[in-house]
Amino acid sequence: MKQENAIAVFHTDDDRDSEVHRLQRDCNAEIACEDNLKFMRRLPDESMSLIVTSPPYNIGKAYEKRTSQEKYVEDQAACIAQAVRLLAPKGSICWQVGNHIDSGEVFPLDILLYPLFKNHGLQLRNRIVWTFGHGLHCQKRLSGRHETILWFTKSEDYTFNLDPVRIPSKYPNKKHFKGPNKGELSSNPLGKNPSDVWDIPNVKSNHVEKTDHPCQFPIGLVERLVLALTNEGESILDPYLGVGSSAIAALKHGRHAYGCDLDKGYIKITWDRIHQLRAGTLRTRPMNKPVYDPNAKGDV
Repeated sequence: MKQENAIAVFHTDDDRDSEVHRLQRDCNAEIACEDNLKFMRRLPDESMSLIVTSPPYNIGKAYEKRTSQEKYVEDQAACIAQAVRLLAPKGSICWQVGNHIDSGEVFPLDILLYPLFKNHGLQLRNRIVWTFGHGLHCQKRLSGRHETILWFTKSEDYTFNLDPVRIPSKYPNKKHFKGPNKGELSSNPLGKNPSDVWDIPNVKSNHVEKTDHPCQFPIGLVERLVLALTNEGESILDPYLGVGSSAIAALKHGRHAYGCDLDKGYIKITWDRIHQLRAGTLRTRPMNKPVYDPNAKGDV
């Protein structure tokens, strides 16, 4: 796929000092520091094959303003309505959420938001459980180590590519022991279905993808959705872009990336990461790399 990055070079009076400034431009990405409703309203109907995002959880993080639960749901409903308008007939919406915590009480956001999608007639295909090994340690309840991804489609005719996201089979050399296929491999040589429980490390301080964002998407998590639910050349939108992991996953696999965020710093990081991707210098964790087990024998 054709790639275009714009670079502006500014020289000082001393020829020994020069600074390279990369313009915020890529022929396959439309990224904006802008309110998501304003950004989405400019886009044409049914233009997105995948809308994937992780909205704020309304827990008072630096990048969000905590509001009442009613106002939070109202804001989510407005964004989801635009997402449904933009979704292509064979497209998918993936809403990755955790829990809202209020005075120690847990409010699962997937349960809270599920009716908003059903109000538009969307069909839930999977409730994917994303599990990870690190996080805050709770004192009066069990420590949370999973979040969920609600995967919805507009109809029963939707894009689903299993082969690109298969994972290694537990017994890859197992063969049929009787019947007409006796002696032949009984499993798919490309691997098995990854199931709806994904063990992918979250992005903490020692993660290779870590930026200044406190709750960023692992690129490998979004890559699975991009590869399974879209085809090359199609468009992907993240209306809560953060530092651009969704855009990176889209561009990495020949898709068009659209996204917005209100934080100028996060948008700058997004463009820095896009330019690093294009230059081949962006460090990422491989999509299906096994989770490190300190008790396992040998290297992982």
